[in-house]
Amino acid sequence: MAIDLCGIALEHPVINGSGTFDVIAARRVFGEALDTEFPFSAFVSKTITLEPRLGNPPPRLFETASGLINSIGLPNRGLAGYLEHDLPELSSLPVPLITNVMGSNADEVGQLFEALEGCTEIAAIELNVSCPNVKTGLDIGSDPAELSKLLGSVRSKTSKPVIVKLTPNTANVALVASAAEASGADAVSLINTLRAFAADPSRPGKAWLGGGTGGQSGPAIRSVALAQTVAVSSAVSLPIVAMGGISTAANARQFLDAGALIIAVGTESFRDPATAAQIRDGLVALS
Repeated sequence: MAIDLCGIALEHPVINGSGTFDVIAARRVFGEALDTEFPFSAFVSKTITLEPRLGNPPPRLFETASGLINSIGLPNRGLAGYLEHDLPELSSLPVPLITNVMGSNADEVGQLFEALEGCTEIAAIELNVSCPNVKTGLDIGSDPAELSKLLGSVRSKTSKPVIVKLTPNTANVALVASAAEASGADAVSLINTLRAFAADPSRPGKAWLGGGTGGQSGPAIRSVALAQTVAVSSAVSLPIVAMGGISTAANARQFLDAGALIIAVGTESFRDPATAAQIRDGLVALS
């Protein structure tokens, strides 16, 4: 099941969704056994921002009938902290490292790209464009013109493959994907979480989550993710990393059949950290 993703050799088509598998904590629990039977063919870091972020106030998670709503708020050490503390450990993983980054404007993204360009430990960059634009309040990736402008400003700042993580919160995800392709993206990944609200049962009209709204993930969004994968695969020739409620090998096979090259496991890893390995082995049986 070996695959080439933008020149990166992967042993199989199963990776993790950004922010859904704390490999540093997992190593403390499982030790060398984790590296011996590493579930992913590449590892995607949690989102890194230019400056440190504390994230949203608790509560941060709300379990739904078929998934989770999260309002984590992208807590991270910031670029400098990532390079000093996280990268040395992540670079020792037995698979290629993809670093996920996000900025609220082209200047921030450009600085992130420039800083990561010199890091030989990093195989590729995943650009999260679900961040609200500071001027419009809309996701940067919701408008094809805005995304083209952003990528046009920053693409030359790195020679590494750039995977654009598309937002599902847009009128036409295929148009946005086409804009990413025309502006220098090497691959796209989708879908990110869908905007959602968890009502506080004890306070009518009030939010349960500390951040107000959150993002829905898990099996509840699988059909939406599959539909957007079909739409994007019909519109672009780029490699597609697909995710959204994948919990079995049969789910994964549907996304691969819909045009994805790679699938990513996210929410299901919270329930069972071995899910990705089970999906990988299941795909072998289905092939």
